[in-house]
Amino acid sequence: MASVPFDQLDGFIWMNGEFVKWADAKIHVLTHGLHYASAVFEGERAYGGEIFKLTEHTERLHESARILGFRIPYSVGEIDEACRQLLKKQGFLDAYVRPIAWRGSDSLGVSAQNNKINTAIAIWQWPSYFDPAQKLKGIRLDIAEYRRPDPMTAPSRAKAAGLYMICTLSKHAAEAKGYADALMFDWRGRVAEATGANVFFVKDGQIHTPEADCFLNGITRKTVIELARRRGYKLVERAIMPEELAGFEQCFLTGTAAEVTPVSEIGPYRFTVGDIAKTLMEDYTAEVTPRRVAAE
Repeated sequence: MASVPFDQLDGFIWMNGEFVKWADAKIHVLTHGLHYASAVFEGERAYGGEIFKLTEHTERLHESARILGFRIPYSVGEIDEACRQLLKKQGFLDAYVRPIAWRGSDSLGVSAQNNKINTAIAIWQWPSYFDPAQKLKGIRLDIAEYRRPDPMTAPSRAKAAGLYMICTLSKHAAEAKGYADALMFDWRGRVAEATGANVFFVKDGQIHTPEADCFLNGITRKTVIELARRRGYKLVERAIMPEELAGFEQCFLTGTAAEVTPVSEIGPYRFTVGDIAKTLMEDYTAEVTPRRVAAE
């Protein structure tokens, strides 16, 4: 993690079609996205100079904007190319990539249909979301007070800024108790996800994960499901109730920032860092590592 504030990092940010110095990438305090959370974003990782599943992320960014009722003024191809150019300009091989689009400061009422849509991309080095030493042992999760909302009350299929307010609150509360993160239930009381990652469980050699019907169906989640099926593991997407947690043997999280992270504890429940979690950690690392063709 950066040892200096993010607004004081070095380099460049791509903003509305131009590369600007990091310190000059600013918005006005009366920006609609700040006051009303009318912003969508992506989290991506570069490995060995290549951004993993870049186009899939950019397509989701466009879809999130559509769900929030606005159109990003740059095509998927243009944003992909800007990400690639910025990665080279920053001089990084392994890095975190954050595209974001938001309504600007043309007006500040709830209605802002004519506000300019701004788009920016920032790239920085971010080695591991969780403490690497603790990650190998399995991180500890609290159980969050807040719940993922009913899709009829929030645009849960979008990666929208406003949906993460309760995630920040839940993660802060967990960290105050000494946990690394928190498990969130949904409005029905079912197991949903962690504050910024999807969750999987293992029992009797079978993998179980909550059906993504009210939270983001993560790109890393989909990648790990594919990897598990390649291995021949039986994987079930279904409703999981809290009382089932006592019967699971292994648990792990998936996400662009978290990658594949084993879990050793959720509140009163304990899990081992078993072979399936370890295997999928290794398989994911292999999947995101660029394949180089040896020179003849």
